Amino acid sequence: MNREFPELPLVGVGAIIIEGNRVVLVKRAHPPIQGHWSIPGGVLEVGEMVREAAVREACEETGLIVEPGELLGVYDRILRDPGQRVQYHYVLIDFLCRPVGGELIAASDAADVRWFAREELPALNLAEDTLDVIKKGFEKLGR
Repeated sequence: MNREFPELPLVGVGAIIIEGNRVVLVKRAHPPIQGHWSIPGGVLEVGEMVREAAVREACEETGLIVEPGELLGVYDRILRDPGQRVQYHYVLIDFLCRPVGGELIAASDAADVRWFAREELPALNLAEDTLDVIKKGFEKLGR
């Protein structure tokens, strides 16, 4: 299935990796949000459980091994071209994750990866739903 101008929505998973007062974000190397900071994640593969996908994608993009926990939210991400055709359509399933190993390094389709303190997030121009789910992650951890 094509990611661009798809016939059906794609299922994506996200890993909200929080440690202390920091969260891991990746700078996307490819469209649709190339050059922007976002949650580590990607498309669910056939036969894969959603939590397994969150673990795989986190490792592929950040080098970190994570333990997925609570479901934080399900979000629609629909991006349209200038003619208002649906160019990208994802249903995103985001999990709170705890780092348990590995070393932070940009890999796969990440141009960069780093820890961000909570107070740094507003300056990053993150999508509204991205900020929302990260906030939920901090709230669940009591931070």
